[in-house]
Amino acid sequence: MATPIVTDSPTPTGPGRTLRRITALLGAVVFVGFWTWALFFASKEAINQVGDRRWAADAEAICAAADAERLELADYRLLNEGGPELIRERADIVDRATDILERMIGDVARLTPADEKGQAIVPMWIGEYRTYIADRRNYAEQLRLTGENLSFYETMAEVPISERLETFAGDNEMTSCAPPRDLTM
Repeated sequence: MATPIVTDSPTPTGPGRTLRRITALLGAVVFVGFWTWALFFASKEAINQVGDRRWAADAEAICAAADAERLELADYRLLNEGGPELIRERADIVDRATDILERMIGDVARLTPADEKGQAIVPMWIGEYRTYIADRRNYAEQLRLTGENLSFYETMAEVPISERLETFAGDNEMTSCAPPRDLTM
């Protein structure tokens, strides 16, 4: 058996190596440039933020009061412990909680933001909230009709409408105005 001859081969040179180095250097420059822009120069303002912070504070106060009222309706009985009558009682609780949400959004709708952006986007948010309320009404009716513990389905607007409502509420520091998660199983 012959021993292979080992030679010191020089590091490859030429256009291939130069091109790889230039590509790597450009990649690093783009990477650093992007993160510099993102961290120091890009706008940090939420896209849904209403400029009138007083409007947001007043809306949050309305929603917080509604949340407290709605939480008084909590029923901690397990649905598997009862039959269709317990499901119908649940439908009644859903309707009462939805009544509170409807009054809440009506009160918020009477507030008018002072800024132009707020005047443009708040009515869209209120309209979507009313769609969510209608979804809750339909759900309560289905519970009554079937007597079964059905899943809650809401309108989709690229994502579930409750996610859009919650994002708006978060962007405006109105956490109490996010739709409640009381219908999830």
